[in-house]
Amino acid sequence: MPITILLVDDHKIFRESLRLLLGQQAEFRVVSEAANGVEALAQIERTRPNVVVLDVAMPKLSGLDALRQIRQRFADVRVVVLSSYNEEAYVIDALSHGASAYVLKDQSVVDLVLAVRAAMAGYRYLSPPLSERGLEIYLSASRREGRPLDLSQLPVTTLTKREHQILAMIEQGMANTEIGQRLNISARTVETHRAHLMLKLGLHTRGELTQFARQQKAKLRHD
Repeated sequence: MPITILLVDDHKIFRESLRLLLGQQAEFRVVSEAANGVEALAQIERTRPNVVVLDVAMPKLSGLDALRQIRQRFADVRVVVLSSYNEEAYVIDALSHGASAYVLKDQSVVDLVLAVRAAMAGYRYLSPPLSERGLEIYLSASRREGRPLDLSQLPVTTLTKREHQILAMIEQGMANTEIGQRLNISARTVETHRAHLMLKLGLHTRGELTQFARQQKAKLRHD
């Protein structure tokens, strides 16, 4: 079954471009479009998409106001916020009101593809340039009463050889640029590998990924 998507943005050319780009993914199907939050709610009622890709700044009803109503009325619909605003306050507001992902418009379409996939898998996703503090604050509140995750127990059998290499370098504290130089790939490609690792392992932040890498190394020492 394809992942059905509703695109919500007040710029028609931008929506049409997204439709074409997302349509290149075999598992995606854009079922409808909307130019503002009011239209978005009507289109969700009509088409019942799996994922709504939602702009923040729109007329009639803003993206964040629409997000609140979507979560109240359509609990099974996942929302990926796509915005030009990179301020932490917007990120925290979107996540606290139920967004699965926050993607910046000046990033590659790869980010949006990863965000949609993450949303459908039940994970959260932030564009790499964003500070993760907003996500950390949000997640810490939900975990405060629970036990710390034992990240070393997560499965690693699905990781590729390249992902194992990058995981080892993450454990050593290397930045994307340094990892890219070692492997002769771009820093952007390294960031994409990080995102894939997080999706495969069910991790939410780069901090958790680093913790996982360290726990894996410690586990190997004792095996």
